[in-house]
Amino acid sequence: MVTTADRMVTEHPAEVLPKLEVTDLSISYGNTNVLSGINLKVMPNEIFGIIGPANAGKTSFLKVLNRMDTFDSNMSFEGDVSFNGLNTRKLRNLYALRSRIGVVFPLPVGLPLTIYENVALSPRLMGTKSKVELDIIVERCLMRAALWDEVKDRLNSLGSLLSGGQQQRLTIARALSQDPELLMLDEFSIAVDPVTTMRIEDVLKELKKEMTIILVTNLVQQARRLADRTAFFLAGECVEIENTEDLFTGNTQDERTLGYIEGRFG
Repeated sequence: MVTTADRMVTEHPAEVLPKLEVTDLSISYGNTNVLSGINLKVMPNEIFGIIGPANAGKTSFLKVLNRMDTFDSNMSFEGDVSFNGLNTRKLRNLYALRSRIGVVFPLPVGLPLTIYENVALSPRLMGTKSKVELDIIVERCLMRAALWDEVKDRLNSLGSLLSGGQQQRLTIARALSQDPELLMLDEFSIAVDPVTTMRIEDVLKELKKEMTIILVTNLVQQARRLADRTAFFLAGECVEIENTEDLFTGNTQDERTLGYIEGRFG
């Protein structure tokens, strides 16, 4: 049988280094283990989908990738995470790491700031002081998040006054203001209407040209539309990783994957 590791070697030449590599990763909260033995590679400029039912460990996985586990004293992990070939566990400047690995969580959290300052905050913290430079960054990020045309005449309004879909795109613009190399999205469409969801999906297809994306979604058809490869998480285990189209055409290695995709559970 062809293993997941064999498929990754076959599909990606040796000279193409992974953007992210996870080795023997296990995550626990106190004495409760939520993920065990996760091994995967995310390649440059791909959209890597992660699907699976609730409590499969997907969000915890994302938190460990940019070391958000440091915010939770009850959370611990074992194993290695390498980003651009560097072990993230050995990096001391976690702020710099998080600026390279951006994350957008399910419910948009607008800072109590204007639309402009929501996007300009991170560049300011990183030392950008020029109003001209900040204007360019804000416009570029809002355009990349497909929000500029809707807010360009009210940048001094509070971001919290935007609609849910607009706030979600503002959150994406804020993440993009740090020029991440890897953007992680966790169920971004939970609080977003279908039309806005499709707009954000179009944004992600464009962003893929510039960065790598990890997309966690409970919408299996969304993974099919966007992801190059997809991992199926179930009960703290990564059941398998395949080319996305293979998963949806029945070429799965595990019956549980097919059962989830077909809606028989989850």
